[in-house]
Amino acid sequence: MYAIVKSGGKQYRAEEGATLRLEQLDAEVGSTVELDVKMIGGDSPKVVAADLGKAKVEAEVVAHGKGPKIYVRKFKAKSNYRRRNGHRQLYTEVRVTRIQG
Repeated sequence: MYAIVKSGGKQYRAEEGATLRLEQLDAEVGSTVELDVKMIGGDSPKVVAADLGKAKVEAEVVAHGKGPKIYVRKFKAKSNYRRRNGHRQLYTEVRVTRIQG
C-alpha cells in the first residue's frame, strides 16, 4: 500500500519504511509528524473523497539538513552586467512509519 502526500507545495509517494526529503518542517528530530494525504493506492486502489478524511500517514523526523549548493547566474550582453548568487535549500528527512487508510 502507498499514499500520495503533500508537503511544502510538492507531492510525494510514501510507502511504509521509505525515507523522504521534504521541505523544512518545524519539528524536532525524533518527533512524529502527520502528513496531508491526497490519495491512497495499492493492488486495487480505492480513492473515495469521504475516506480520505480518515486516512493518515505518520512519519518520524530523522534529520534536518541543507541540500547541494546551486549557483544562479545572471548575464546581459553588451552592458557589463553579471551577477552570481548561491542557494542551499533546507530540508527535513522523514521515515514513514504508518499508513492508515
